[in-house]
Amino acid sequence: MHDYAKRGLLKTMAVSALFAVSTMAASATDVAPVSNPYSPAYGHGYRHGAVPTQEALHRMNAYEKLQGANASTTTSTKTLSYGGGVDGIGVTSGQPKVYLVVYGSQWGTAGTDANGNMTLSGDAAGAVPHLQQMFKGLGTNGELWSGTMTQYCDGSLVGTGATSCPSAAAHVGYPAAGTVYAGIWYDNSVASPSQATGAQLAQEAINAAAHFGNTTAASNRYVQYVILSPSGTHPDGFNTTSGNFCAWHDYNGDTTLSGGAVSSPYGDVAFTNMPYVLDMTTSCGENYVNSGSAGVVDGFSIVNGHEYAETVTDQNPAGGWTNHQRHSRSNGEENADECAWIAPGTVGGAANVAMATGSFAMQATWSNDTNSCAISHPVVQ
Repeated sequence: MHDYAKRGLLKTMAVSALFAVSTMAASATDVAPVSNPYSPAYGHGYRHGAVPTQEALHRMNAYEKLQGANASTTTSTKTLSYGGGVDGIGVTSGQPKVYLVVYGSQWGTAGTDANGNMTLSGDAAGAVPHLQQMFKGLGTNGELWSGTMTQYCDGSLVGTGATSCPSAAAHVGYPAAGTVYAGIWYDNSVASPSQATGAQLAQEAINAAAHFGNTTAASNRYVQYVILSPSGTHPDGFNTTSGNFCAWHDYNGDTTLSGGAVSSPYGDVAFTNMPYVLDMTTSCGENYVNSGSAGVVDGFSIVNGHEYAETVTDQNPAGGWTNHQRHSRSNGEENADECAWIAPGTVGGAANVAMATGSFAMQATWSNDTNSCAISHPVVQ
């Protein structure tokens, strides 16, 4: 369980850092998230779709406001376009599957709850069963949060730079009810590193592929692995002075990974670095949508939902759908980045999404065809 006593110190540090932005000099150059010194991706090219802490996002926005924006574009500055694929992979153009990997013996003793979910003695907040329920619920109860992603596609029928998809193209699949959640593995054979590198996280995803029998490229084509690190650890610097992010995603073959690309005998393996975001309390979403005990785990569904949405639309970054507009301050961002930390109750804001397995705090994602951050969208077949 995280240390609530750290809240005051974290918030004080965040406010002090935010004031520091006022000393930055304005520039006439193009602005992109990767060039923003407050972006979690600054100097870390492998942190695709990095969810900034709320404080980091405020600092990013303040810096960009000082910079100004060159709006010489013919479409919305948030419009996504197709990257042409990496290793032939652009989006999850089939039924998405998610495997949860509980990484490290620090999670404690495993058990099972009334819903058949794994529980762990080192997870007093119940984050792991909460995520199991969320992924089990995608595609149920007629939820249309997943519908937003189905407008995106890949394959030979869509050209590099396209901003919309022909109907005959291979689109992101709307989840068949009860099929997204594919399994969970508690790897307690080793302790999770105190500060796992990107390469170590990628290797753990490859280990998980072997554990689940996904030992061919075809078996990993529509799959993503969520590497869940235990409370008190700092994967890739999470919850340190340089770790101003809540999560990010990538794939094993990215040569910019901290520690370098990791060879896989099972084809490309997509994974998410999912720290124990409650260690960062409200910075990473605690009580963002729901108050009291109901909102303690809000950050897990918001942040992991963010990375799930970005992986299915940009499975091998940046071969899928990202912002390629050089003159846009959103350049380089993925669909969930465009809509991160928009306040509940406002246009495009985070909200509860009702599924057959419960109600989950989720954020909106970018919709090209409505030019908006959408919490729901009709399914595109």
